[in-house]
Amino acid sequence: MLTNRLEAFLGAMAAHSLSAALIHRPENMRYLTGYTGEGCLFVSREVQAILTDFRYVEQVSRQAPFVSCVRTRNGARLEELVRNLVDRSHSDTLAVETDYLSYDACMALQNALGDVRMLSLEALPESMRICKDAKEIEAICRSADIACRAFEALLGKLRPGMTEREVAMTLNYEMLRLGSEGEAFPTIACTGINGSLPHAVPGEHRLEKGELLTLDFGATCDGYRSDMTRTVAIGKVSDKLRSLYQVVLDAQLLALSAIHPGAVCEEIDALARDYIQARYPDAFGHALGHGVGLYIHEQPRLGKGDRTILQPGHVVTVEPGVYISGLGGCRIEDMAILTSVGFVNPINAPKHLIEL
Repeated sequence: MLTNRLEAFLGAMAAHSLSAALIHRPENMRYLTGYTGEGCLFVSREVQAILTDFRYVEQVSRQAPFVSCVRTRNGARLEELVRNLVDRSHSDTLAVETDYLSYDACMALQNALGDVRMLSLEALPESMRICKDAKEIEAICRSADIACRAFEALLGKLRPGMTEREVAMTLNYEMLRLGSEGEAFPTIACTGINGSLPHAVPGEHRLEKGELLTLDFGATCDGYRSDMTRTVAIGKVSDKLRSLYQVVLDAQLLALSAIHPGAVCEEIDALARDYIQARYPDAFGHALGHGVGLYIHEQPRLGKGDRTILQPGHVVTVEPGVYISGLGGCRIEDMAILTSVGFVNPINAPKHLIEL
């Protein structure tokens, strides 16, 4: 399968009049070859090679035996080795990930390339990754199942007096115990007034009765991520917080009801956004959702300006939220895996307001 991906990438390069490409982004290297170590991937019709140092040479032979391995740090600079591969490919251009490499790295590479023109790869590998195949979807579903079971295990351990940091550590442990390769991204656990921070960093604030606790987290299986958010109540909460929760839930259900092949990303975002705006003006400032795969934020994006038409194989999050300074916040997030007739939601954790 991986050899097929590399062949498909060569076809996509040809369609974009690209004869040679250099890939540094780890997710793209893994997608095209299965290799998970450090280094970069050179691709042309004549040469497909991973450039890496001694530590990863054997790993290349195990994970990507169908490509060559060029050892770096062996008396030659990386840029010089790349130039040699370009020459072997008889190419006068080299496409690179200008959205990933630093300016200094691009300049060093261009200096070594001499009269070889450097072009932008323009996220060509990402465009291939946007629709997931059956094996990718299976890995995403396994990671979602782990996250949901970890959340269920956590509920029985939450107590007033725990710090946000302790909550996050406990949740991460449960995901690891259940088989996750690691957290899909830094776990968010924020309670009380910290809930108004969409990407709050867990700290020493302690859980208190009457507060909402927002948990945003995900597991990883075979490199593929899951992403879910649940907001729970520590004891009984006020009518104001209960109403806030219900508005977020209603907005999410409204958006989910509109997801199907052929739907336009920004139009789904607008449904949830307009619903929340009418009740909590300017309290929902981030996009409704994003793609998920080998990286936690992929395309397409459920947000204003994204006219992508959903199709089978797209995997997106749906995560409206309300954030009010001095009061707190709430976010509820599921995932939608697009099928030929609708979508599958691999997040099966309950969404009614849980009062612990």
